[in-house]
Amino acid sequence: MNSKKLKILFGGAAVVCILTLGFVGIPQGELFFKINRGIDVFGKVYKEITMNYVDAVDPERFIRAGIDGMLKTLDPYTVYIGEKEGDEIDLVTNGKYGGIGVTIGTRDGLITIINLLEGFSAAKQGVEIGDRILEVDGKSVVGASLEDVRQLVRGAPGTEVRMKVEREAVADPIEFILVREEIPVRNVTYVGYLEKGIGYVRLERFSRTAGDDIRSAIRELKSTGDMKGLILDLRDNPGGLLDIAVEVSAKFLPESSLVVSTRGRKSDADRKYYSTEKPMVAEVPLAVLVNRGSASASEIVTGAIQDLDRGVIVGTRTFGKGLVQTVTRLSDNTSLKVTTARYYTPSGRSIQEIDYSHRTKDGMFPVFVDSLKKEFRTSHNRRVLEGGGVDPDTVVPEEEYSKLFADLDRKAMFFKYANRYSAEHKVLPEPLVVKDEVVADFEKFLKERKFEHQEETELKLKDLRELAEKSRYGPEFFEQTQKMSNLIKAEKGRLMERYTKELKSALKTEIVGKMKGEKAKIATTFENDTQLHVAVSLLKNKRAYDRILAGKVR
Repeated sequence: MNSKKLKILFGGAAVVCILTLGFVGIPQGELFFKINRGIDVFGKVYKEITMNYVDAVDPERFIRAGIDGMLKTLDPYTVYIGEKEGDEIDLVTNGKYGGIGVTIGTRDGLITIINLLEGFSAAKQGVEIGDRILEVDGKSVVGASLEDVRQLVRGAPGTEVRMKVEREAVADPIEFILVREEIPVRNVTYVGYLEKGIGYVRLERFSRTAGDDIRSAIRELKSTGDMKGLILDLRDNPGGLLDIAVEVSAKFLPESSLVVSTRGRKSDADRKYYSTEKPMVAEVPLAVLVNRGSASASEIVTGAIQDLDRGVIVGTRTFGKGLVQTVTRLSDNTSLKVTTARYYTPSGRSIQEIDYSHRTKDGMFPVFVDSLKKEFRTSHNRRVLEGGGVDPDTVVPEEEYSKLFADLDRKAMFFKYANRYSAEHKVLPEPLVVKDEVVADFEKFLKERKFEHQEETELKLKDLRELAEKSRYGPEFFEQTQKMSNLIKAEKGRLMERYTKELKSALKTEIVGKMKGEKAKIATTFENDTQLHVAVSLLKNKRAYDRILAGKVR
């Protein structure tokens, strides 16, 4: 990349730049004087501490702490990118990396294979989801961090990596000799027809190849069916590259449409981005699924489709990140990601929720208040508001996640049970029907693993008792709370019965994912996906679809 700068948008973890938000209105000569003076003072402090502090100071860690401290005074999207973090930037910007085709995570303190990419070395040579990595190239990784193991597994395509794993129901460790290959980042994780005529594409990120992946997905749908409607799923998509967001949008919008514009402190940050190709699906009714996890590049696509009245937006409000970052190489293995501009949808609105240029007296950043939001208009004169993300045209709340399922997920109980199930059942029934016996077996599995779960009612009752004790309530009150505690205990005995439907669904998803892969796993979620069902209904109901996009006469 050398000195070339790259426009990038990230949804969740990034940072900001001193020159973007600071020194506003200072003449250039005075600005450079203050910069040089600041560098001089900073250098003297750094040298004095590292040389004379009472305890030994690691110079590299100390300078990193100083850099991070400066950047924390800005927004959370301007960040210093060290050697390790740089791999993740390269992964997004290049759309590929050298690896063996696995996704790893931590389960019970051990680095575990949680997903496999079909067609690559790990999957071809028999590595399985649920395998726990013990060694990489003869080096024990028990207790190692995810990042350290990731660095060991990745490398130049064509090189070998030896990996020793332990597997459920297998007595001895298994050793593999795997060959690293060039692994493309998977932007589209599902493409297919939900029912006759209704196509579905799930886009999970905006890396360098996302535009090509969307093009291939649409071609696949066209070649395998008569597409009458299309759902683009951007839920939990945290974003990626700005120009790729424009490229993806162009697959749906009229040619030469304004997709997004950017404005910043410097004139070269002021740009307008247009679609430069004929749309692949110009007339096909379109629904876009979004939620609070849809951020950045996802919001550019969503905002453009909404402002140009190209499709209906379904789900919940998006994240609200309307800032653009530029990545500048500082050295061979370090970079700086700096917020250099704000972006605006075709109607002219900014969807940025938090104002990072100002802080309240208690150090908090203000957010847009709904009553103060400016109003903008879509192509059909529909009313849309600035700030706080993109509001869907049809609001469909997400299913509430109970504390039980949060605890089961946090302790990876579904994942672990699926590993045991697959070890005991070598063939998966078609279709898989999770019967009551499987739920009972799962309950037994939880008891064997000493899984503990506290109901929210238990926690609230505990808080109530503590408050009553402080307030010196009488014994009659505590007699009643004990009765309540006994009732809660009885209800906990019915835990599996109360959540049978949800447990069957979660177990089916995890078991299918373990035994048939990610695409099959995603497909199992469709049955209980309310937002998806609403999107399908809108695409099938032309009158309702047209009514949403009709707008008002100007």
